Amino acid sequence: MRPHTPSWIANGRPMLLAIRVPASPSALLLNGEYTRCLSVAAKAALSHSHDRAVQRIAASVRDFYDRKKKFRIYHGSTNSTRQSTITRNNYVDTSPLSHVLRVNPEDRTALVEPNVPMDRLVEETMKYGLIPPVVMEFPGITVGGGYAGTSGESSSFKHGFFNRTINNVEMVLANGKVLNCSDSENADLFHGAAGALGSLGVTTRIELQLCEAKKYVETTYYPVSSIVEAIEKIEEVTADPEVDHVDGILFSKTKGAVMAGRMTDTQENTAPINCFSDANDSWFYLHVKNVVSGKKDSTTELIPLAEYLFRYDRGGFWVGALAFDYFKMPFNNFTRWWLDDFLHTRMMYTALHASGQSKKCIIQDLVLSYSTAEQFVEYTDRAFGIWPLWLCPLRQSPQPTMHPHLKEIDSNGQALKPMLNIGLYGWGPSQPDEFVKANRDLERKVRELGGMKWLYAQTYYDEEEFWDIYDREWYDALREKYDAAALPSAYDKVKAAADGGKQAIGTNLGSRLGSLWPFSGFYGIKKAIDSGAYLAARSSAWRSIGERDRFGTKR
Repeated sequence: MRPHTPSWIANGRPMLLAIRVPASPSALLLNGEYTRCLSVAAKAALSHSHDRAVQRIAASVRDFYDRKKKFRIYHGSTNSTRQSTITRNNYVDTSPLSHVLRVNPEDRTALVEPNVPMDRLVEETMKYGLIPPVVMEFPGITVGGGYAGTSGESSSFKHGFFNRTINNVEMVLANGKVLNCSDSENADLFHGAAGALGSLGVTTRIELQLCEAKKYVETTYYPVSSIVEAIEKIEEVTADPEVDHVDGILFSKTKGAVMAGRMTDTQENTAPINCFSDANDSWFYLHVKNVVSGKKDSTTELIPLAEYLFRYDRGGFWVGALAFDYFKMPFNNFTRWWLDDFLHTRMMYTALHASGQSKKCIIQDLVLSYSTAEQFVEYTDRAFGIWPLWLCPLRQSPQPTMHPHLKEIDSNGQALKPMLNIGLYGWGPSQPDEFVKANRDLERKVRELGGMKWLYAQTYYDEEEFWDIYDREWYDALREKYDAAALPSAYDKVKAAADGGKQAIGTNLGSRLGSLWPFSGFYGIKKAIDSGAYLAARSSAWRSIGERDRFGTKR
């Protein structure tokens, strides 16, 4: 039994209740028409419940508007590393909006509420043999978070950011009015709210595009020996129309891998099958490192589709290794197995916020052009010494946009050039002043190279710098047109304390102990356990997909 696990789930199985049922099921229950009626009735009930919830949210928003008071949105979870500024009296609660309302296999769409996380969405759509074209790699990231934030994943070189796969959005404006937006209706809001961090309205429903799911992702690992070689390989594989997913990991300046994935239902006899969700499995980045170690030729294997989509959940890429470093614990197969419940991303985010350790970690995604990526990697090696680095090619969104973007145009003079995301995840300076200085220097270097940072993390720009980067005239015009003054602006939401959070120390137990090792870490663990987030990972149905259908392999 792992140390924090209640005894009744120690064996990793849910508790079962025995209920006596008649030996012969009612003929009525076997009637297909009756079953269809139940399904229709359930969908109607969900739709009615949704409409009532939106009415309550709109009324609450209108109350803030009438009182000329700014408010924030409480979703029930977060995958941001920014410290929360929600207080008891300044938020609108949208957390009940967490249902998949409908999956339509005919037109390949899903109608969902904003707080549906990726794993629950995938579990539902795969029942119909479908998945979203872009699936965020952390299972707890929500549909609404993917729209309001920036979500670019290994399929985004082909499909773009997550919002580019959305057909329409229902939104409550900051004055309490409910409207729909799409390419043909309130199109400026539809595109402008993507990546604007909920600063233009409250998202309450989203219609997503879906595509055909396959049984496996045939994943090929290409060893590379430099960032230049990695970029060349990325450009090569992203030009292949049969490739569905591309990302890469640099373990050092001289060792890395580019991974190309192709969805398939075919199992080649020679290709091994690997999974990454069980406590006994390898963390994905460690597996990649082992696969390419000492090799010059590519290696191919099969990964069941859902396992591939959430392959970085355990360990949160490699951020989970920081916890072992913090507690000065051995980092090996046994300790990772023993502490597995703590090392899924839902638990890690909860612990990160509660412990205050986010004020000491550099967790940033930065977008650069292919031509300046090498200079940036050289800089991060000198300034931070953080390895590995994550590489992810991205298709740009039309501008203006709050998403990271570049102004480079393809040789044809029409299309925007693809971008390269570089994920920098590791320890920063421990002292607040030095931490701020390091972040400011990082922001300066990114701007110098013509790149941009993602806004899920805090920024240290002053307001003038921030709006030199983003199109303030366009953004303010949207805020005025859609009466969004009651919502914090994008800059208000992302700006970090200039003192690195020193003034916040003393406001709560975790902060007061934050400078004393190891108390803040233990406090973060306690809050993570109290949240019960580990149960979400243990109960994930996608981990067992394949035991009864075609979308996986029997574990």
